[in-house]
Order: sequence, then structure tokens, then C-alpha cells
Amino acid sequence: MNDTQRLAALRIALIVVGLIAVFAIGPLMIVWPSGWTWHSGHSDYPLMIVGIYATLGVFLLLASRDPLQHLSLIWFTVWSSVVHGAIMAVQSFGTGMDGMGHLGHLLGDVPALFIVAAALAWLTPRGAHVARLRT
Repeated sequence: MNDTQRLAALRIALIVVGLIAVFAIGPLMIVWPSGWTWHSGHSDYPLMIVGIYATLGVFLLLASRDPLQHLSLIWFTVWSSVVHGAIMAVQSFGTGMDGMGHLGHLLGDVPALFIVAAALAWLTPRGAHVARLRT
């Protein structure tokens, strides 16, 4: 894959991840709570997570127009996804407030975060590739 193709694929990935962040996180928490929700019963946590990810999603959609101008946002998304996923992976082995484990997250939001991080990291140009694409 050459630099131009990779940049085109990055634009598509940013759109897909952005749309998922805006429109899918909330519904996933409802239809697959064992893989996407960390609390049972009433909690203010889900709305907070939906709000944060929807905001990130909007900015990823905006970044898809010109990814080279938004590299810091893309790398923030990569590294925050790695950190968030790693913390959740460790916490998934613990016992939640309801006395139940959280192993379902190892099939839900944990791998989703790692997949997003890997895809964006692989597609995002660095170093000389960025300079070449900007000319």
C-alpha cells in the first residue's frame, strides 16, 4: 500500500470509527451490556461515556477531511485507546459492584479499543511519509 492509498484508507477508517463513536456506543451498551457496560442498575456512567465518545467521534469525522492537519488528534485516539483498553483488560478480571465478573468485556469493548488503535496507528503516516504527502 503506497502513501496515497494509506491516506485514503485512513480517511475511511476515521469516518468509520467516528460514526461508531457517535452512533453505536450507546446502543451497544443496551444490547450487549456484558461486553460494553461496566455497571448494572442505574448509573450516570453510561451517559458520560457516550458523551465523551460521541464528542471524539465528531472530531474524528472532521479530521477525516484532512488527516495530516489532525495528526495529534489521531495519535491521541490511538494512545488513549491503548491505555483505556489495557486498564479495562486488567479490570475485567476483577469483581464488579454487582458481585459479577467483567470477562465479557474481553470480547466487547476491550478488543474494540485495541482494534481501533491498531488500525489508526497502522494507517497514520509518520516522519518522511508526512512530509512527502504534504508536498
